[in-house]
Amino acid sequence: MFRDRTAAGERLADALEDRGIAADIVLAIPRGGLPLGRAVADRLDAPLDVVVASKIGAPRNEEFAIGAVAEDGAVWLNDDALDRLSVSERYLAQEREREREVAAEKAATYRDGERPDLAGKRVVIVDDGVATGATMRASLRLVRDEDPASLVAAVPVGPPDTLEELATLADEVVAVERPRSFRAVGAHYRNFGQVSDEKAMSYLT
Repeated sequence: MFRDRTAAGERLADALEDRGIAADIVLAIPRGGLPLGRAVADRLDAPLDVVVASKIGAPRNEEFAIGAVAEDGAVWLNDDALDRLSVSERYLAQEREREREVAAEKAATYRDGERPDLAGKRVVIVDDGVATGATMRASLRLVRDEDPASLVAAVPVGPPDTLEELATLADEVVAVERPRSFRAVGAHYRNFGQVSDEKAMSYLT
């Protein structure tokens, strides 16, 4: 159980240091990833920026992610869910474009200027946890397309199966806790309140 996101970030930074992981840049997934990203970036003495992805919700159940799309259009799709729900190509194309625009707008809000050049850089992507890992997967695909020297996904908590799947997209996956009886990310925090855009952006300064 983590006290809050900042405390989780400190424990995540401990785990990264224990693994001997260095970073040229830390990318946090807003909004919840930014308090952790600040703690990790400070510890690893690296600049902090954001990587933004938006979930693609299922028809008639937008809370269930059938995929996610990043700010540059990089996409991860849950093929099993798409088949099970018989999601149409038209719906998928429409929602993919809509969520790409959402992600691009959010990135412009958070970032002052262009996206950082990640080619040849040691990149660590941080979030406050993963469940299905949809946004983390899309974010990893975006960064991988930029040809980094190394790519690490770092979270305080996530279910073992999701973390194993993330390892196919990242060079290394670091997680403080890997509970088999995983319910939701928030269940592993004492304080898991919403992070406002204003508060989230304050961690970038």
